[in-house]
Amino acid sequence: MAKYHVTQSAVTQLLEDVRREHIAIPELQRPFVWDSVKVRDLMDSLYNGYPVGYLITWQSVGAHLKGGQVAAHQQILIDGQQRITALRAAVAGLKVVNKRYKSVRITIAFNPVTEEFATLTPVIAKNPEWISDISELFTAPSTYGFVKAYFEANEHVDHAAVEANIARLEGIKNAQIGIIALNDDLDVETVSEIFIRINSKGVPLSSADFAMSKIATYGERGRNLRKLIDYFSHLAIAPHAYADIHENDSEFVASGYLKTIAWLKDDAEDLYDPAYSDIIRVAGLVGFSRGKASSIVSELSGRDPETRKVDEARIPVAYDKLESALLEIVKKYHYENFIMLIKSAGFIASAMIGSKNALNFAFALYLRLRQDDSVSEGERKRIVRRWFVMSMLTGRHSGSFESTWEQDIRRIGAMGAGNYLAQIEESDLSDGYWGVSLPNALETTSTTSPFFQTFLAAQVASGVRGFLSKSITVAAMHQQSGDIHHIVPKDYLQKNGYPDRADYNQVANFALTETSINISISNKPPVQYMAEVHRQIESGTLTLGEITDANDLERNFVENAIPGRLADLTAEHYAEFLDERRRLMAAVIRSYYESL
Repeated sequence: MAKYHVTQSAVTQLLEDVRREHIAIPELQRPFVWDSVKVRDLMDSLYNGYPVGYLITWQSVGAHLKGGQVAAHQQILIDGQQRITALRAAVAGLKVVNKRYKSVRITIAFNPVTEEFATLTPVIAKNPEWISDISELFTAPSTYGFVKAYFEANEHVDHAAVEANIARLEGIKNAQIGIIALNDDLDVETVSEIFIRINSKGVPLSSADFAMSKIATYGERGRNLRKLIDYFSHLAIAPHAYADIHENDSEFVASGYLKTIAWLKDDAEDLYDPAYSDIIRVAGLVGFSRGKASSIVSELSGRDPETRKVDEARIPVAYDKLESALLEIVKKYHYENFIMLIKSAGFIASAMIGSKNALNFAFALYLRLRQDDSVSEGERKRIVRRWFVMSMLTGRHSGSFESTWEQDIRRIGAMGAGNYLAQIEESDLSDGYWGVSLPNALETTSTTSPFFQTFLAAQVASGVRGFLSKSITVAAMHQQSGDIHHIVPKDYLQKNGYPDRADYNQVANFALTETSINISISNKPPVQYMAEVHRQIESGTLTLGEITDANDLERNFVENAIPGRLADLTAEHYAEFLDERRRLMAAVIRSYYESL
């Protein structure tokens, strides 16, 4: 069965359908990401009859139009927003929203003598041979009068050729653009799959983009909820944009939503900067107990998840749930307290967290547990910390995570978060995991590995010192001056039977240490630099670090999961050293996890 049909629409008809909101263009209030060169190239392609790609639309149920009407047959444009915005700018002369959220004109000029398009510049504006703004031709009451005025300023040109070229330029209004209209009766999952696969530029679009498009169709409220998501994710990484939004988006300011995220203008935290797709996913978990972004579209379309039938009475309820979830997500108190929770687990830098989805689910879990009065503050913190670290260690939120998310949320609702977490721990974090699977997982050269980063987080949370450091902690080294140090130096290993990176760059051969200590050790083998440390302890003369006590040295080894016989280690026993250290590192991680 065909899932779509293809139609053609003239440029002017397309723009009229957009103006009347028969086709919803949710991207109009987002920053226009095309530059003026791409707008120029689009005009050139239409002028020369070249293909400009298909637009993709899908019917929106319950969309709100201007004046409060509800459209029975409004189409959401889910691919082609930038092309439509470019046409509105160049053909209709309308302004676009730039990256500073200001409304600006992109003006395209045309030379009917050379048939050249260009972005308007002061030089072109002074040259009468150019039509400075092609939108003036498209909106002129009389083409004859427009052409006559041009000839009066350019008597020397070939009138016949210029008149033909201007007529050809005006013909852009009637240029046909293909529209792939997805069938109205397709379910959201199928539409999402088509949306991702069919794209004229060959760039797959995410189901989160689809959800954002759907959100924006619910009149002014929908547009502002979408902006709330957009602006929150933007301000999280660019706080300075607050002034631009406040100055240039009066509709959003009037909605009151800007006040809820105004605190971001002074926020310098970068541990968790959720993109709009992350916020969509968290909102789905918090508001609807759904893990797929396409499921949010289904909810906002009024589709009953049990019967699969559309009930338009469900739509306003769904938007209420979405709004409630978003206001919880963007609340300063919740956001900052969640960040403190993650940091208290030792993950104090964004580079330590390779899985944004682990953060997303943990944040959703934190917000849901706040709604459960039966869970105490202390228990909530314990569950969220342990869940986050568990997911880092098991890769629970990687791969096809959406189905896992929905299963987890259902079981958390049925069993309680604490009980369900205990069940997962019994299954996935058994003695076999800590004693065999985790040491094996630490056999890697990737310093971004979640297992190595969790080891470092364990050190941070425990407040331990760097390798051979008397007082500087691993946490301080993350924030100040610290190096990843080869316990057995690379140069020594390369010269003694281990030339491969896969051998000398094992994470079990790495420890955080002060830069000065790393420089002092240089390429000395452990036998040599540990002899210096022992001489230092005996004489009290500082030559390598500041440790001058044998018991303190032993404690430092334990803190860094270093085998005690390092002073006797040679290349001959390097493989045994790695194996022993992996087991010690795994034991440190286990002790840390159980203490959370």
